[in-house]
Amino acid sequence: MTVRVALASANPGKVREIGSILGEGIEVIPPDPAWVAPPEDDATYRGNALAKARSLLELMGMPCIADDSGIEVDALEGEPGPRSARFAGPGATDEANLQKLIAIVRETPLEQRGARYRCVAVIVTPDGRDRIAEDTVEGTLITEPHGSGGFGYDPIFVPVGEQRTMAQLTAVEKDAISHRGKAFRALATAIRSLG
Repeated sequence: MTVRVALASANPGKVREIGSILGEGIEVIPPDPAWVAPPEDDATYRGNALAKARSLLELMGMPCIADDSGIEVDALEGEPGPRSARFAGPGATDEANLQKLIAIVRETPLEQRGARYRCVAVIVTPDGRDRIAEDTVEGTLITEPHGSGGFGYDPIFVPVGEQRTMAQLTAVEKDAISHRGKAFRALATAIRSLG
């Protein structure tokens, strides 16, 4: 039996990516076009992910999934974290955020360029249940962007055990090690149990 879940994201690429990660037995559908994402103003990934999923659940009345993720830079004491999409200010583009972080990394000694991507994935159901999964991928930041895949900070993030940035990995390679891939695979069991 296939379980259908709606993803609280207006990004069609993310719908495909998470559908691929979750695999057989789970059909990921886009949100109703009337859905408007709530502001991501919680100080935690968990709060932002739950707000998105719950707002979509109100509209669609079916199990809904969402995630919030970000990059945590050791030299910045874990920032920008949940504010990663707004690191360069409200409405910042991926490129503006990336350039701001590159400028900081250039001033950071090599041994202090550790960072991690963190993802919190959630599912909420009409009967009031929710499940949460969280995972990370550790890496190092570089100062020259490499690769055209991925998005956000991927061109300067080199995962532990890799010589390439996240933006240089294939989609399959990235999904296998990424914070989002690991978090949603951990959530898959809870989703399948709804069937």
